[in-house]
Amino acid sequence: MKWEDNVRKVVPYVAGEQPNKERMIKLNTNECPYPPAPGVAKLAEQLNCDALRLYPDANTTPLVEALASYYGVKKEQIFVGVGSDDVLSLAFLTFFNSEKSILFPDVTYSFYDVWADLYRIPYRTCALDKDWHIRPEDYRQPNGGIIFPNPNAPTGVLESLDMVEEILKANPDVVVIVDEAYIDFGGVSALPLLEKYENLLVVQTFSKSRAMAGLRIGFGIGNEKLIGYLNDVKFSFNSYTMNLPSQVLGVEAVKDDAYFKEITGKIVATRERVKGELKKLGFSFPDSQANFIFASHETISASQLFYALREADIYVRYWDKPRISESLRITVGTDEEMDVLLAFLRDYVDRF
Repeated sequence: MKWEDNVRKVVPYVAGEQPNKERMIKLNTNECPYPPAPGVAKLAEQLNCDALRLYPDANTTPLVEALASYYGVKKEQIFVGVGSDDVLSLAFLTFFNSEKSILFPDVTYSFYDVWADLYRIPYRTCALDKDWHIRPEDYRQPNGGIIFPNPNAPTGVLESLDMVEEILKANPDVVVIVDEAYIDFGGVSALPLLEKYENLLVVQTFSKSRAMAGLRIGFGIGNEKLIGYLNDVKFSFNSYTMNLPSQVLGVEAVKDDAYFKEITGKIVATRERVKGELKKLGFSFPDSQANFIFASHETISASQLFYALREADIYVRYWDKPRISESLRITVGTDEEMDVLLAFLRDYVDRF
């Protein structure tokens, strides 16, 4: 069929399975196991539905102002998108436009190569070392831009702020994006480096630590000029990207800092407890500073464990890809959910 000759063909990103079973344990998409802040639920019940007939604020002004106040930056330094994926996708489109290849790790968030292919951006991957860390020397080669998560996904490994700055120092002529989807579960954000590096964009999300994956809120923070370029591309693409409920409820979530710290603290405590239990069962893993654990067993293959867990309605994430085919990414759920997982694994491992 001739019309297909003009179709842009890409291999799409494959999201984690979204089962809908009554008593399942869903630990495969890094969602928060706790509800959003109490004020979010209360305000959701009071939303003025008549306002939904109008376009939302194209500039997402109240949410931008709330985030600027919370992070201590100017409102002109904030860019809001429909989930951090939207922010990152628009950042690829805006900043990665040279003929040189962009750089990102070989084991990382699997949307990066999809966006590069979609926008026809050349790219090269840089191999993580044997301990799953970035080698900063790999990012001293000529390039058209750099992106990496910190902590990394799916490994959960956190890089130091010194390492992030080393990459920024070596690359003053390109935009460096630090994807901090999981920074609230451990480590120090790269945000303080914004005062020194105008080519830095830090991207975060409400989907994990603020328990609002269903509302799709992400944001980037950078210098005013950089954010201005992002807004120019956004308004050339779709002015009214974020709906009214997301804007209103996002502001409410930012207000409740105590609840935010409470649930992230719970997740971190559960993660550390589960690490200890998994080690007793013969699992090994990098020292995750995210809301998941990237675990492999000493004798049982990851694929075997994945399908056994799935049969028991316990869902984790598995990739049959080089370097990571013997690991499972296990989202940290509630203590009760993790106890069900651990009980299953104890019984299963005892059979071998």
